[in-house]
Amino acid sequence: MSRAGRHEQLRAGNGPVTVPAGFLSEVAVVTGPRLLSGLEDGPAIGAHRRYWPEPEPVPPGELLELLARVELRGRGGAGFPFARKFRATLRAGRRRAVVVNAAESDPSSAKDSVLMLRAPHLVLDGAHLVARALKVRRVHLVVPAERKAVLPEVEAAVRQREDEGIDHRVHVADGGFTGGQDRAVLELLEGRANLPATAHRPPAVRGLGGRPTLLSNAETFAQVAVAAALGPHEFRRLGTETEPGTTLLTVGGDGEHGIVLEVPLGTAMGEVLAHLGYESGSNLLVGGYHGTWLPARRTLRGRVSHLDLAESGAVLGPGAILPVAGDACPVRLTARIVDFLASGTVRGCGPCRLGLAELAEAIARFADVGGLSAGNRIRQLLPLVVGRGACSHPDATARLVRSLFTAFPEEIALHEEGRCAVTGDARGSELFRSVSRSARGDDEAGPWTGQDGDSPYGGPDAGDPAYGAQAPRRARTGPGRRRFRR
Repeated sequence: MSRAGRHEQLRAGNGPVTVPAGFLSEVAVVTGPRLLSGLEDGPAIGAHRRYWPEPEPVPPGELLELLARVELRGRGGAGFPFARKFRATLRAGRRRAVVVNAAESDPSSAKDSVLMLRAPHLVLDGAHLVARALKVRRVHLVVPAERKAVLPEVEAAVRQREDEGIDHRVHVADGGFTGGQDRAVLELLEGRANLPATAHRPPAVRGLGGRPTLLSNAETFAQVAVAAALGPHEFRRLGTETEPGTTLLTVGGDGEHGIVLEVPLGTAMGEVLAHLGYESGSNLLVGGYHGTWLPARRTLRGRVSHLDLAESGAVLGPGAILPVAGDACPVRLTARIVDFLASGTVRGCGPCRLGLAELAEAIARFADVGGLSAGNRIRQLLPLVVGRGACSHPDATARLVRSLFTAFPEEIALHEEGRCAVTGDARGSELFRSVSRSARGDDEAGPWTGQDGDSPYGGPDAGDPAYGAQAPRRARTGPGRRRFRR
C-alpha cells in the first residue's frame, strides 16, 4: 500500500483523527496507548478527566525521585535527562519559572502541536505538577505562529483551568526556524525579538528574567503527567529497561501525508515504517531538519532509541522522521534543506551570516554540477561554522551535511565525478521543481515562503509520497551575499 493510501486508511478508522497540526497541511494522528489515548473524545477538560485524573501536588523531593526512576528524557532535542534539569532548577534559587515550549519551529515535526490541539490538559497537568513542586505560580506557554489552529485551542484550555491557582501566559513564537530555540524563547518572553542570544549558563541556572527556569517542550511535560498518574512501575511497563516509556513520532511531517503516532521506545524503526506504508529499509533523515541521515542498511537494524541512534551519531531530536524513496537523491534533498536553514538564520554571528550562506551555495553547486572541487569546498567549510555560533543552529546544520557524506559515500563519489545515481547526470536535474503557491492553498506569502509566495516545499508534486524530505527552493547568490572563506 502506498504512503498516501495508508494515510487515508489511518484517517478512516475510529481511533485515528485528522488534526490541523502540520506546517502546511493536516496530519493523521493514530490513537496511542498513553499520550494519544482518547483522541476521538476531543480536547475539553471533561473528556480529558475520563482518562487522566486530576494530579495531586507532589513534593519536590518525591517528584525528583519519580523523574529519576522513570528515566524521563526531554522529547525536544538531545534527550537530556529531565530529572537533572529539574534538580538544577530546584537548587539554583527560590524565584523560579516554568516554560512550556510548544513553538515547534521545525516544519518536519507536528507532535507538540497535536498535543496542544488534542491533549492540552495532559500538557498542563505536567506543567502544573512541576510548577507546584518548584513553588511557581505562573506557567508560560509558547505556541507557533505558523500553525494558527494551536493558539485558540490553548487559550480555551487555560480558561478551563483558571480556578486551579496557577496563572498562565500564552506567547506566540514568530522567529522562524530558530524561534523555538530555548534562548530565543526566553528573549520572546522578556519582550525582545524572538531570536537566539548568546548565553553562558543554561536556563535552569539563569533563565527568564535571570531566574532559574525549567524550560522544556510540550511532550516532556505530558510525559511528566503520565508518570505521576501511572507511577514508575506501570510507566516502565512499555519501552526498554534502559529507556522506559513511549515517545511521539512525526513521520513525513513536512508533506501532505504526515502522520503522528506514539510508540514504545525501543520499537524497530523498520516496523514503524512498514506500519505506515513505507519500505522498511528506506533511507531516513532522523531528527528533523537538524537531523542525521541514516542509510537503508542502518534503518533495517535501527530502533526508536536515543542509545541506538547515538551509535550512528544521530539523535531523535523532536521525533521527526523523514523517509526518502530509493529513487530520490539525498544530496539534492540536503542541498534544499541547507538552503532553507541558511535562509532562516538570524544572521547575528559570522557562521550564520556568512558560513551557512556559503555552505548552502557550495552544496547546491555540488548537487547541480558536482565535481571533486565542489565536494572539497564543502569539507573545507564544515569546520569553519562549528563551535563559533551564538546558538547551535550552525553546528546542527553542519552535522546534517557531515552525515550525508558519512551515510552515502557512493553517492558522494558519483557527484564528485559529476554524476548522480538517480539522474545519471548531476547537471540540470528537474527532480525538484518549485511549487508556485503555498501548499496551504491561499494567496498570501507566509513567513516561510519566498517574497513571491512560492512554497518552501518543492518536488514533482508537493506532498508526493516518494519525496518525504521536502525542503525549500534554492536561493540564488545575490549581490549582497558575501563569501565565507578561511
